[in-house]
Amino acid sequence: MNAEPAASETASLPPEVTARWQARFRAPRVSLPDWALHAPQRSLYASDVSGVVEQYAWDRTTEAHRQVTDRPNGTLIGTLSPDGEDVWWFADTDGDEFGVWMVQPFAGGEDRVAVPEVGPAYPAGLEIGSSLVAIGRSTDDGSELWLAPAGGTARVVYRHADPASVDALTLDDELLVVSHSEHGDPRYPALRVLRTATTTEDAPDVVAEKWDGEGRGLHALEFAPLPGDRRLLVGHERRGREELLVWDVADGTETEIVLDLPGDVTAGWYPDGWALLVGHDHAARSELYRYDLATGTLERLDTPTGVVRGATARPDGTVELAWSSSERPPVIRRADGPVVLAAPGEEPPAAHPVEDRWVPGPGGDVHALVVRPAGPAPYATAFLVHGGPEAADDDSYRARRAAYVDAGYAVVHVNYRGSTGYGSAWRDALTGRPGLTELEDVAAVYDALVAEGFLDPGRAVLTGGSWGGFLTLLGLGTQPERWAAGIAEVPVADYLAAYEDEMEGLRAYDRALFGGSPEEVRDVYVRSSPITYVEAVAAPVLVVAGANDPRCPIRQIDNYLGRLQELGKPHEVYRFDAGHGSLVIEETIRQVETALSFALRHVRP
Repeated sequence: MNAEPAASETASLPPEVTARWQARFRAPRVSLPDWALHAPQRSLYASDVSGVVEQYAWDRTTEAHRQVTDRPNGTLIGTLSPDGEDVWWFADTDGDEFGVWMVQPFAGGEDRVAVPEVGPAYPAGLEIGSSLVAIGRSTDDGSELWLAPAGGTARVVYRHADPASVDALTLDDELLVVSHSEHGDPRYPALRVLRTATTTEDAPDVVAEKWDGEGRGLHALEFAPLPGDRRLLVGHERRGREELLVWDVADGTETEIVLDLPGDVTAGWYPDGWALLVGHDHAARSELYRYDLATGTLERLDTPTGVVRGATARPDGTVELAWSSSERPPVIRRADGPVVLAAPGEEPPAAHPVEDRWVPGPGGDVHALVVRPAGPAPYATAFLVHGGPEAADDDSYRARRAAYVDAGYAVVHVNYRGSTGYGSAWRDALTGRPGLTELEDVAAVYDALVAEGFLDPGRAVLTGGSWGGFLTLLGLGTQPERWAAGIAEVPVADYLAAYEDEMEGLRAYDRALFGGSPEEVRDVYVRSSPITYVEAVAAPVLVVAGANDPRCPIRQIDNYLGRLQELGKPHEVYRFDAGHGSLVIEETIRQVETALSFALRHVRP
């Protein structure tokens, strides 16, 4: 089933507008470089300079850059061994996220399977030590955690039906931290510390455990980077937001780090082991701080207004970060200003500034971001709803957002209940009623913008990817009077079928979110499933689907499309041969071009 528009119906933009939005996608980008702990002159980064996202090795001493991976659908995940001798990268099949860890020498050479005993799976954490590697894997049977000593035989040290992952390894390889959800809710993991030399699957040598109870997750960030140091940096949410503590697993003591900052914080160690590089996220922006553990001094680092996607403190004390804003494209720079790494070629065109809106909603004030096109209001408006749901839209550079604005649409982002950055209660408010809860917040923002005169209620498009695609299809069926068109990319469309086909880690997440499995709470899944409301859909629908998607599998999308076909609902579908999105730039451009053409034909700006 593939309904294509007739040639006479195809809408297009002026060539100069098309060239501008496509240039934002085609301009090469680089990620924040990862560096080897004991060889900091050796770094690894991801780049799409070839047109596909791949891994690149960078020797900072010689300034030599080398492409490590070269695969048709790209390579997203990679890291370095602590000695800088090896590049580890994850090899899946055509974007399906199921595969094995591979190793290639930093200087170049043949690829090999890193640990042959560990079969293909979904990745669940990787920690590389000086003489030991810890690998997490997830399959439909649950989770396994493996230890692979150098020159020895790999062995399973943990196995459970519920999600678990490898989180942290001490500098001397003696202690391993794993997160687990044996209590039944992977959204709020517990931590277990194992002694690597003596632990086995049947007889785990447990050094310490920590769990904050129901509704409160713990996240192991990393051990202090000093010999013999047993201090573990941990994220917690005991006061309703993401905060920090230092847990000394040797003596069992912990120290909460209480910072007078709104919103969520995370952190990593400075290499000296006595300061933390703190990332602070609040209201769609982020900033960086240096926190001195001895004095309790918090010093803000000089970063412009916008979003920091990642940061790292180097051995010389300098901080490198990936930064962008809604107007300015991404840059890898030092906190004190100089550019650290830049992709070759011209930087992408500037984009459009976002404006903040705080709107009263049924669960509290909803934070939204809006972007104005040229010309007077009211505007034809595209609601770009984010995925996750545990994510947030922010003041960062977004080529897709800018493409809609270039085409003449206003853009609205809604950080609905379920979004991160607004506290634990806001993030968890959709539990038991997913989809419908978030759409109440979208509706509140919609109504406020109509009342403001910003939004033309007859020309509103609902669109998003992944969870945003799910909300799009659900919104078209439950709020048909609001939307003139819908564009759902890699969505959940039939939740019962999606649960049957998705990866086990997501099934566990769904059980926690919905209150059980479909066998236990079938009505809850049916109530939140877009296919339940397909008869009420009034707007034309475009669905973009990945053939190898393990998160929003293709069968459940075909079920929804089949119902649209049976009911005679106007719809189109674009299929691509990858997984939950594409790492191939030209393929991404084709998808955006398809979406814009669809929007222009049905909702004229």
